[in-house]
Amino acid sequence: MDFHDLDHIFREDYLKGSLLETDVAPNPMDQFKLWFNDIVDLGNRQPNAMVLSTASSDGIPSSRVVLLKDVLDTGFVFFTNYVSDKGKAIDANHHVSLLFYSIELERQIHIAGCAEKVSYEDSNHYFQSRPFESQVAAITSHQSTVIESREALEADFKRHFEVFKNEQPECPEYWGGYLVKPVSFEFWQGRKSRFHDRICYKRDNDTWTIFRKAP
Repeated sequence: MDFHDLDHIFREDYLKGSLLETDVAPNPMDQFKLWFNDIVDLGNRQPNAMVLSTASSDGIPSSRVVLLKDVLDTGFVFFTNYVSDKGKAIDANHHVSLLFYSIELERQIHIAGCAEKVSYEDSNHYFQSRPFESQVAAITSHQSTVIESREALEADFKRHFEVFKNEQPECPEYWGGYLVKPVSFEFWQGRKSRFHDRICYKRDNDTWTIFRKAP
């Protein structure tokens, strides 16, 4: 493959749809659910995969794919290790963004907001719903730390497996959920000749203002 000619190799036009101000719901959470259901209806694996972007206290950005686990009236929930790189970044700077992308529908949903920890009770409730092996993995892994080897990690997993195989493990304090409370949304629909539709929502106290951005 010629990596200097990627635009020529992969260029295609976006022709799947359009998005007008009159098409969207007054509340962006309702609009999110409509578009998310469209993604689910495609039948692809893990439609709840989303890109979580964080920034450290000195502004260094980082992104990774995580899984959306719940949609509440107040925002979006995912779970992770609180002392992981992303957990430390959120501790230092709670401003985050979420991104959902569907190449099949030629759509993106970008959400900016503030992340806060959910209660231990909510974290433990979700933790107890996980498969036993996933519970042991969460207890075993000191996420984002440098480790000796895969073999050492698996040996530690086996040790914890033996400890907990006859009892129900509790959610560790260093593991749990975050709720991302949105302050803005952008619903992006690809259009012909890169003349895309970008319909945005911005929170103003308890109301949402809808506006369009240039592509």
